[in-house]
Amino acid sequence: MRTADRVAADDVLADLPIFPLGTVLFPDGLLPLRVFETRYMDMTRECMRSGTPFGVCLIREGAEVGAPAVPEPVGTLANIVDWDMQELGVLAVRARGGDRFRIREARTTRQGLVRASVERLSRDADRPVPERHAGCARLLQLVVADQPAGTFAEPHRFEDAAWVGCRLAEVLPIPAGARQKLLELDDGIERLEILHRFLEQRGLVSS
Repeated sequence: MRTADRVAADDVLADLPIFPLGTVLFPDGLLPLRVFETRYMDMTRECMRSGTPFGVCLIREGAEVGAPAVPEPVGTLANIVDWDMQELGVLAVRARGGDRFRIREARTTRQGLVRASVERLSRDADRPVPERHAGCARLLQLVVADQPAGTFAEPHRFEDAAWVGCRLAEVLPIPAGARQKLLELDDGIERLEILHRFLEQRGLVSS
C-alpha cells in the first residue's frame, strides 16, 4: 500500500490555519461546519476575507472543542463556498475539499489555533473506473440519487476512479482511522480496490 508521498514541486503553503476535526475531508467533498469557538470564528473570517483555504485534518489526539488537538499529518485544503449565521454566535459554513497536503511543521498560537507549514500532495491521476469496479460506480449513483440535490458537489464524475473512490470513502460506514488511510493513498485505483473488497464482503457488489 503506497501512501501520499509525492509532493508537487515548490508547492508549499507557509502558514495554513488547521481545523482538526473528528472527520476526514476528501478532495471535492462537501463539509458542513458549525463554527462557534472564537479561534475558529476568527480563522473563518480571515479565510473569507482573503479568499484563502484552511486545512482540515482528522484529530489524532484530543477533541474538537477545548484544548488544541493534535492533527493527523495528512489533510485536505478546505475552501469556503457559502456561509450563513441564522443563530447568533454560530457561523454555519460549507466548505469544499481541494488538494491534499502534508504538515511539515506546526505551531499553536496563543489563541489555541494550530497553524502549519504544509506541502501540497499530488492529485490522483484522472483514470476511468476499471470494469471490475463498475459495480462501485453504480452503487454510488444510487446513493447520490437518493440524497437531496447539493449533497455532493458537481460535476458528478461517475466515470472517474478517484472521484468514485473518494465519495464512497465519505459515505460508507467505516472508522475514521480507515478513512484517513484511504485519504493518504496516492493511487485512486488502489483506493477503489480496497473499497470494492469492503463492499464485496457485504454482498453489495460482485467480483
